[in-house]
Amino acid sequence: MDFSELGQQIRQLRRQQGISQQQIADNLAISRATINALEKGRSGDVGVRKVLSILDYLGYELTLREKSPFPTLEELTGE
Repeated sequence: MDFSELGQQIRQLRRQQGISQQQIADNLAISRATINALEKGRSGDVGVRKVLSILDYLGYELTLREKSPFPTLEELTGE
């Protein structure tokens, strides 16, 4: 998953929960423009802490896993 895909996932989660960008911005003290740029994959300067805060607000977390030598189902269906 790259930065653009992460932003798309965050947008999808936010919309599913009926939360506006402004609500997140107000509650986390992050500008709405930053959240918008993150969701559109345009802002590479968004720090990990902000991303983690947004994910936590939405009820999700970012986890690390060991890279597998085998492709994932997502990778296979995306090709």
